[in-house]
Amino acid sequence: MTSIASPLQSARIEAEPLPHALGAVVTDVDLRTLDASQFSAIRAAWLENLVIVILGQQITDADLTAFSARFGVLDEVPIVSKGQAPRYNKHISVISNIVENGVPIGGLGDDEVLWHSDTSYRDFPPSASVLHALEIPAQGGNTGFSNMYLALETLPPALRDRIDTFSVKQDITYTAGGQLRDGFTPVIDVRECPGATHPLVRTHPDTRRNALYLGRRRNAYILGLEVADSETLLDTLWKHATQDFLAWHHQWQAGDVVVWDNRCVMHHRDPFDSRDRRIMHRAQARDAARPARDRNADSSPHPRGQRFLAARVVR
Repeated sequence: MTSIASPLQSARIEAEPLPHALGAVVTDVDLRTLDASQFSAIRAAWLENLVIVILGQQITDADLTAFSARFGVLDEVPIVSKGQAPRYNKHISVISNIVENGVPIGGLGDDEVLWHSDTSYRDFPPSASVLHALEIPAQGGNTGFSNMYLALETLPPALRDRIDTFSVKQDITYTAGGQLRDGFTPVIDVRECPGATHPLVRTHPDTRRNALYLGRRRNAYILGLEVADSETLLDTLWKHATQDFLAWHHQWQAGDVVVWDNRCVMHHRDPFDSRDRRIMHRAQARDAARPARDRNADSSPHPRGQRFLAARVVR
């Protein structure tokens, strides 16, 4: 366990790194009463470990959004599934499989969600995604996270050099659940998809290191390539970026709050029994600037993944 001192030394945050390529657990913290120095320490642990799990929180949605807003600009979360109950707060997304009076109380249901980073189809995608577990199934429904610094760092050098200047367009046509959004038409040609374009290798604005930024696979397109070449290259990158050694799957407990760095992490949910109840509430914050590739970025690897690789060799 590592003890991270805040800049003002008024509190210490215990963050225990997990034996994986990313992730740490924070205990004995109440998110409702964090002072500035405590939050600074939590943020440092988040940047160091990419994902943090904060155990045992009894918070309201107002607490959740207040905490999320400390990571950046509090962002409006998207409607993830059509037909779900109307949102009571544009900054809270209800993720659930529960249906009341024939209407889903939230989105995504109990389907398995593929690897992705959140709302990459936006010009300003989230920096911090924050998920609070209210009810969890008896088994399954874990969330996997994957280290995109390390994904980039472990690419074959020739492939890493090839993609360094590429940009990828992210399709907005379909919801996270795969439903056609209102007002959009089905995709015929990925080159014509509406959506934001981002660098395939992005520089993290805080750590100054580069990470692979794939977003979502559906209808993604690498600008300037023939469609077949784009598909082949994206398939290669996705196969590499979703390898088991890059990932860790969190087994939820009610009261957990998990914060992941959407700029350098992909995630997905494992399946679970549809008869079990699952309720999660999510909020997100974003940076003030769009994703970018900085040619003056720190060329050294991010230390979190490198420590994991070194430990694997020792074992």
